[in-house]
Amino acid sequence: MLTMQDMSKSFLGNRVLHDVTLDLLPGEVHAIVGENGAGKSTLMKLLSGEHTPDGGRIEIDGVARSFGHPAQAQAAGVGIIHQELALLPHRTVAENVFLGREPKRLGFVDRAAMERRTARLLDDLGAVGISPGTPVHELSVARQQVIEVAKALAADVRILVMDEPTAALAEHEVAALCDLVRRLTARGLGILYISHRLREVFTLSRRITVLKDGRRVTTVATEDSSVDDIVRAMVGRELTAYYPPRAVAAEVADTVLTASRAGNGRLTDISLSLRAGEILGVGGLQGSGRSALARALFGADPFTAGEMTVGGRRLRPRRPRQAIRAGIALVSEDRKTEGLALRQSVRDNALLVTRAVPARERPPDARALAELLDRVRLTSRGTGQEVRFLSGGNQQKVVIAKWLAARPRVLLFDEPTRGVDVGAKAAIHTLVRELAREGLAVLLISSELPELIGMSDRVLVMADGRIAGELPAGASEEDIMRLATSGGTALGHAGGAA
Repeated sequence: MLTMQDMSKSFLGNRVLHDVTLDLLPGEVHAIVGENGAGKSTLMKLLSGEHTPDGGRIEIDGVARSFGHPAQAQAAGVGIIHQELALLPHRTVAENVFLGREPKRLGFVDRAAMERRTARLLDDLGAVGISPGTPVHELSVARQQVIEVAKALAADVRILVMDEPTAALAEHEVAALCDLVRRLTARGLGILYISHRLREVFTLSRRITVLKDGRRVTTVATEDSSVDDIVRAMVGRELTAYYPPRAVAAEVADTVLTASRAGNGRLTDISLSLRAGEILGVGGLQGSGRSALARALFGADPFTAGEMTVGGRRLRPRRPRQAIRAGIALVSEDRKTEGLALRQSVRDNALLVTRAVPARERPPDARALAELLDRVRLTSRGTGQEVRFLSGGNQQKVVIAKWLAARPRVLLFDEPTRGVDVGAKAAIHTLVRELAREGLAVLLISSELPELIGMSDRVLVMADGRIAGELPAGASEEDIMRLATSGGTALGHAGGAA
């Protein structure tokens, strides 16, 4: 149904796509993978009419097509769902689904017809509990993605591009999205699926195309390949292990942070201990209280009951400034809105904490800053570059550098590798383990169960704002999900040994 032949594109004299070719069959999920900067999104923007190619040919159903605007691509049956959803939050579901194509009656928008047609679309997609009259901002990210799909179907899209559709979803929401993708392909839609999550790629796709540095490396049948093969093609080198070795007993030192029967409006009876040199993982379904735990320890949404100690001293931070002065740092899950000043430079972002809380640490001088950015393996055009122009992985490295400049003793990571490519993910994993080996105490929250298991020296599982239990290093995904969904207990008290 689709052929893209020898597609090329340059920006300001820099060639970002080099004669890339791929095709798509009806009812197929064709995955496109590669590190950030490999050319995935640029290729899709050529297909969707957002950019004009410098060379190449697009055919749909054997007919050559040329798009100068996204509306032309959509009229030809091509739709794209970006990672950053393009919905109007204060409009209703129906108004978003039919935006710009509202059914009319006697010259006026026929709202009743619009809501009926939206309800039918949602029913076809198996979307239970979404009302056409609900404002979009009241829906979860997962449900907003369903609205984007319904919007595409309302426009009679036959070729659908999904760009990192699960980047902001929890594990159970990913499963629901996979079911939705299968419904779409069963209807004959062809889907080009971009994702850094290779487990999804192997679950959903029939074929995989790997891009690197703007070139197509290979296209393979999914059943004839392995994760190792794809990673090797993406990064151009062997990866002997996805995660660095766990801590050994000699590397784990004294307890740095404790909480005892702590709680607030979101959390209940939280008891845990965190020691220097270890990585304590925190798992659970979305809404289980994982992020609320990190924010409470950091004083952003403080505990209102129970006790907490940092470095052996009683301290229950009531605001982040107190936590920072005590040596606690939080790499939050939303780096763009909570971690960075996007229109400021790498330098200014790396100095945010030390400038804001001068009593903690003096800002590093130019030489120390350069060493710090080298330590986190930052790739940029220099410290004066605005962080909004960095890849997701490099933005995350700036956030980490910002906190390391304050020399913390406790690092709280909330989804540290969300939305970053496999190369940057490996670099962040290595850095986190290095920091633990240097004596930092690390608490790591992740929705990706392989990451949680691979990185953690022990795992706390949360459910309904409580710690449901603790699991040892190497616990299985089934063990974690059993606790996350049942609220049961494993290994007794959650402050147990590594």
